[in-house]
Amino acid sequence: MKIEIDAAKCAGHGLCYYTAPELITDDESGFATVIGEGAVPDSQLALAAQAESLCPERALYLHS
Repeated sequence: MKIEIDAAKCAGHGLCYYTAPELITDDESGFATVIGEGAVPDSQLALAAQAESLCPERALYLHS
């Protein structure tokens, strides 16, 4: 699985990077950015799905 962020939709609430800090971090302006290539290990799938569901703007996309 892979997680991606639509930067145009991200408002910088931070729910995603507080939920899944191993996968998502914030940039210098407080907006979400994926760590590395956005690959989600099986052990982090539940956190990635939770981060996706918590985003008020629906800026995160979890896909294969």
